[in-house]
Amino acid sequence: MSMFCFQCQEAAKGTGCTVKGVCGKEPEVAGIQDVMMYFLKGMSVYTNLAREKGIETPAEDRFIQEGLFMTITNANFDKERFIDKIREGFAMRIALENRMEDAGIRLNKEEMPEAARWSAYTPGEYERRAQQVGVLQMTKNEDIRSLRELITYGIKGIAAYAEHAGNLGYTNEEVNAFMQKGLAATLDDKLSADELTGLVLECGKFGVEVMALLDKANTSTYGNPEITRVNIGVRNNPGILISGHDLRDMEDLLEQTKGTGVDVYTHSEMLPANYYPAFKKYDHFVGNYGNAWWKQREEFEKFNGPILFTTNCIVPPLKSATYADRIYTTGSSGLAGSKHIPEREEGGRKDFSEVIEHAKCCEPPVEIEKGEIIGGFAHNQVIQLADKVVDAVKSGAIRKFFVMAGCDGRMKSRDYYTAFAEALPKDTVILTAGCAKYRYNKLPLGDIGGIPRVLDAGQCNDSYSLAVIAMKLKEVFELNDINELPIAYNIAWYEQKAVIVLLALLYLGVKNIHLGPTLPAFLSANVANVLVEKFGITGIQTVDEDMKVFLGEN
Repeated sequence: MSMFCFQCQEAAKGTGCTVKGVCGKEPEVAGIQDVMMYFLKGMSVYTNLAREKGIETPAEDRFIQEGLFMTITNANFDKERFIDKIREGFAMRIALENRMEDAGIRLNKEEMPEAARWSAYTPGEYERRAQQVGVLQMTKNEDIRSLRELITYGIKGIAAYAEHAGNLGYTNEEVNAFMQKGLAATLDDKLSADELTGLVLECGKFGVEVMALLDKANTSTYGNPEITRVNIGVRNNPGILISGHDLRDMEDLLEQTKGTGVDVYTHSEMLPANYYPAFKKYDHFVGNYGNAWWKQREEFEKFNGPILFTTNCIVPPLKSATYADRIYTTGSSGLAGSKHIPEREEGGRKDFSEVIEHAKCCEPPVEIEKGEIIGGFAHNQVIQLADKVVDAVKSGAIRKFFVMAGCDGRMKSRDYYTAFAEALPKDTVILTAGCAKYRYNKLPLGDIGGIPRVLDAGQCNDSYSLAVIAMKLKEVFELNDINELPIAYNIAWYEQKAVIVLLALLYLGVKNIHLGPTLPAFLSANVANVLVEKFGITGIQTVDEDMKVFLGEN
């Protein structure tokens, strides 16, 4: 096989991509991503030693976060960006070694894992190394491999959220320490399955912490999300479409487009930017254009203006696409052939002037729909409505809440989530976050006594809000166990940020989660059985079958 990758839900044949990624990732890019992960694990051995000796590693922490984020599904398809990043890492590792030696710390490299000793100075070394460090090459034990990958993918999700928080000046040393401890642990052949399982659960703990950190960063900087009606139509000005998740990039773009005659629209996971008070002051911030990430090949053709990717959720355009030269990337995202906007200088803003000038030469977007969608139901807003919600539950007006957070994807089987939302009784409410909401957030599901039947908390990281809401309801109803609440969990997953959301929910004690449209390919049969037996995780069935289970009609 020319590659092997099974980190996302769309792994080919439900087992793994071996010729080319369903996401569009070429084998050469898959290989260099494997090398990147190998290097980051080795780098983490050094940072762990430095931390033990009291040496601070803020630059290295940031480097590891960024490197991990680059390998998330649909984030970066540019092989040269990875090569440059690994070379940067080698230089950083040497500098850290020197700092440690200057501090009197002697490194016994013979006792370090090979990944920490590896150096690449010969032509073709990256390509050779890629054949040696893929997922299947690192261990032949299927259960150990499964646990290592579950830890790794959870840590990738943590890294993504930590980077967003870091962009707003919020960091957590304990989170960084865990990520690097966990990465280094995946190189340790002495660790048992039980020890690795412990790290999986610890990963969930730090998932909660990093989502709380990002929530604090976002709300402290931009205010608490408010109930907002978001325009999904267009205006007659040229526009820029901003996709991904990074709110700091959103702020920089809005500031630089003021007074230029260029409108700004959100796409996919950037939709929740519309809910933040700080962004509502920009009169050229129009609303949201389009749907979930996987529809972009069709919708980007019609937008006409530049598209700025701030994070993952890129679908490489077809060769016939007319919008390919309108794509820009920044941060950890990348696409070969597209212009990449460099990082901001400390205390400054990213320079989006080239994107803005490009937009001025473009036609206005073609309208693909009209109307509004409502969102902004993060924890602060819902807690303000707590009395109303509690009264509705006590009166029987609301029978049950369904958490339908997570990711969307292109598989036909995901029609299940639309059908499930449509089939829910009218006395139930959907709590959602992430792009999974695009399967039902435009359906006419109505409201219950003024409470919309779809309460959108925001991005995938805002699943933290759903946990806070659940904990608050547990307190209000004076329950001992979060699982006693009238809340059911029917979650869709796609990539690694959904993995950490799942682990965070498990850490909080949530049980009997339905996960779909398929269970992860990276779970061995034994590891999957542990999750089923300990936490009650199960896959989805048909809408009718699952509805009976959720509503207790079996």
